[in-house]
Amino acid sequence: MNAAVLTHALLAVLAVVMAGLGLSLTWDDFRRLREYPLAAVLALGLQVLVLPLVCVTVIAAFRLPPLYAVGLMLLAASPGGITANLFSHLFGGHVAMNLSLTALNTLLSLATLPLIANWAIAHYAGGGQVVPLPWEKLAEIIGVIAVPVLIGMAVRRSRSDIAARLDKPVKILSGVLLLVLTVAAIAKERQALMNAAGDLGGAVLVFNLLSLLAGYGLGRVVRLPKPLCIAIGYEVGIHNSTLALYLALAVLQQFPVALPAALYSVSMYVTALLFGFWLRRHSGP
Repeated sequence: MNAAVLTHALLAVLAVVMAGLGLSLTWDDFRRLREYPLAAVLALGLQVLVLPLVCVTVIAAFRLPPLYAVGLMLLAASPGGITANLFSHLFGGHVAMNLSLTALNTLLSLATLPLIANWAIAHYAGGGQVVPLPWEKLAEIIGVIAVPVLIGMAVRRSRSDIAARLDKPVKILSGVLLLVLTVAAIAKERQALMNAAGDLGGAVLVFNLLSLLAGYGLGRVVRLPKPLCIAIGYEVGIHNSTLALYLALAVLQQFPVALPAALYSVSMYVTALLFGFWLRRHSGP
């Protein structure tokens, strides 16, 4: 799979993932956030403000090279993905809240992701290694994120019977496509990933664990019900790595920038499962 095929495959998979999210959404999912205002503010504040700061700290602690630093910041700025909803369901989270937060986070990322990405490029790779996101690419990102979601929501609104039949198959298809694409990307660049793992693996793992624990832990600190804490933990801890890969490979056209998301797309399944098993062992109210 050459680079051009990989970037087109990323675009197609991302569109399927976003359309699948749209099929499961209604405008009531946005209104539901008013029922849990503290949970919504906490989750969105973590996503938009705290995670980028955590990421900056991790980058400094591990002394990551500039292109790896930009890639990790792209990952931090990416919204939660459908995988977060799956793990939340498996381990007792408030899945409806996950759907609502994913929807709002995805919309917010249209504004926050370019800002964070361009700041990271200027701060870490200001020597011209990476060109900041131009306006035409920002429009492309908006299209990749928003259009499939709106199409899915339109189908849900106009033909709920079709949306109901498509919802589960599209989610399964999304998961299969993500797995196939991840395996293909790893197979193509396995040597580069192995070479980067030593320098980058620890930073990716620590960032992932801190994200999961921050969402869950802060929810417990403010005494939210445990299902909401689990939902927030997975929402801010499991990112849309496909979007980060797409930005790195198709928009910025820098393979080293994609390596954090590539490593994360594999390791997050392990950390999310371990986090879920830890939650079950600490099964308080």
